[in-house]
Amino acid sequence: MPHWKSLIFVIVMTAALLLAACAGTETEPGTDADSQPEESADAAERPDLLGSFTATDLNGDPADQSIFDGYELTMVNVWATFCGPCLQEMPDLGELAEEYSDQGVQIVGLVADVLESDGTISQEQVDLAREIVTETGANYLHLLPSEDLYGILAQCQFVPTTFFVDSEGKQVGRAYVQAMSKSQWKEVIQSVLAEMES
Repeated sequence: MPHWKSLIFVIVMTAALLLAACAGTETEPGTDADSQPEESADAAERPDLLGSFTATDLNGDPADQSIFDGYELTMVNVWATFCGPCLQEMPDLGELAEEYSDQGVQIVGLVADVLESDGTISQEQVDLAREIVTETGANYLHLLPSEDLYGILAQCQFVPTTFFVDSEGKQVGRAYVQAMSKSQWKEVIQSVLAEMES
C-alpha cells in the first residue's frame, strides 16, 4: 500500500475510533448484526484474521503469529485508552489471563489509539497504555497497531471489541462489541472452547 494511502487510512481509523462509543451487541467482524450467520464456519472457511502478521508489543518487543503457538484459543481484546468500559473490564481480563494460563487459553490486547496522524506510534499514548495496564493488572501481552493489523482495526467500529482465534490465527465464534464481567467472559470462553470441540 503506498505511503499516502496508509496515512489516509490511519487518519480515518483514528478519527473513527475517537468518535466511536461502546456498544452492547455481538457481531462477526465484517458483517452486520442482522446478517449474522447462525452457525460458525468450519476451519477452512473461517477468516484468517491473524495468520500472518508482525507488530510490536507495549514494551517495544517484536511479535508475530507465533504468539498463538501452544494455545488452543486466544481472546483478542481491542481497546483504547479513552474507553471507560475497556478499562473497567481490564482487571477481570487480567485475572482471567492468569486463571487460564495453564489451560491452553490466553488473552492478548490490541491498543487501538496509539497512532499519530502520520502513522507512527505515539510514545505518549504508549506510556499511558502501559500505565493503564499496570494500574488495572491486565498483565498480558498487548500489541500495538502495525500495517498488518490495520484490517482488524478497520472492522472494529467500536471499543472494546473482542474476538477469538485458534492456534493458527483463524477466527472462532463471533466478535463481542461490549465490555463484560469476569463471569460473563468465562461463560463465553467455555462456549467457544465447546464450539471448537464439536
